[in-house]
Amino acid sequence: MDSARREAAVSRLERSCHTAFIHSNTLYVWGGHQVVAGQDVMLPSDEICLCDLDSGKWECKAITGDSPLDLSGFCGSNINSTLYIFGGCDSNGHSNQMFSVDVAQLCCSWTRVTETKGTTPSPRNQHSCWVHRGRLIYFGGYGCKTVGEVQNTSSSSFIVEEMSWALIGNTLFRCWGWNNEVCVFDTQSSTWSAPETRGPTPAPRGCHASALLGNKGYITGGAEAAELEIFCLDLESWTWNRFDILPSGAPLGRSMHTMNSISDEVLFIYGGLGVDGNTLNDAWLFNAQKREWTKLNHPHKDKPRVCHTAGLGSDSDVVVFGGSSNLCILVDSVAVLRAPRQHHCRDILIFQTQPYSLCRLCEDFIGGNPELFTPQLDWLPSKLRNKIAKRAECLSTMKPTHTA
Repeated sequence: MDSARREAAVSRLERSCHTAFIHSNTLYVWGGHQVVAGQDVMLPSDEICLCDLDSGKWECKAITGDSPLDLSGFCGSNINSTLYIFGGCDSNGHSNQMFSVDVAQLCCSWTRVTETKGTTPSPRNQHSCWVHRGRLIYFGGYGCKTVGEVQNTSSSSFIVEEMSWALIGNTLFRCWGWNNEVCVFDTQSSTWSAPETRGPTPAPRGCHASALLGNKGYITGGAEAAELEIFCLDLESWTWNRFDILPSGAPLGRSMHTMNSISDEVLFIYGGLGVDGNTLNDAWLFNAQKREWTKLNHPHKDKPRVCHTAGLGSDSDVVVFGGSSNLCILVDSVAVLRAPRQHHCRDILIFQTQPYSLCRLCEDFIGGNPELFTPQLDWLPSKLRNKIAKRAECLSTMKPTHTA
């Protein structure tokens, strides 16, 4: 990529409500929006931004094909290098369409997933996804159903907030509201299904966070609760379980935060919009085996985040990208309005959650002080020498700090 194209790509990095994932130590970022001339504008859907996490270099890659246009509130998930986009809102309203693209291809192209079996879920946004054994398992969200669909849905699974009397086919009106449905898409057979769940089901919600530990999917937040509640769903028996935590030990309730698994037992939670209305900067660990919350001391307390993304990098580092540092909510006598997010971010925050290996410590030290080892660097195998050269380049520009 020439310098002009690289500068153009970098100028579009500031964003919120995007999706991102890490594959082969490369951060892939797609979608979202940023503020231009005081207005929120959607970012191009025919490109994806890549950051080499070793060197810190960004580039932009074009995507051809049938792309999702002007989509907000979607759910992005990945299986290896294939990105799946489901739901969201476009110019026609709420959507239940799915798109996929393999971003590892030299020339990658969007595919609209249409030839599916089973019943496609109703249109929705602000939902979440677990990836488990080649399946995309979606939970919750806000969306619309026909009156007939609502009549066939349990009142505890869909909370109606408003109705429209617009004529849609032979249907007089549709209902909008929150749901707590579990919808499964098998990527191998292109089949939708809706398993029957048991146990203490979470209340309908959206803007929550989700993560996977083994065969269990966890969700936190997204509900107006004083403390951050946490549920898990066994993805084999389809049984829900709620973790009862003493209020004195739980974080503040929140939404639009992130949650990642960093080991077989521990979840990492960062930021979000607190029920107190503030954009949060706190990080927490939840040990699912001990059922304990631990507040994490970290060096990014001056960087609150909401509507950001987080992924698991090398050495159990959590890589946070983008979002807003100050979400502004306007309330009048009629409705709650979201002001344009003037405080979009484009920086990468690294959270160290585990002690580094001796090899990683040596790589960082040599990369941070290459002038001390110039003669010896030529003695290294080419793969290791290239890796340290990338670390030196990254550390010279980013100068990241890590938790102790």
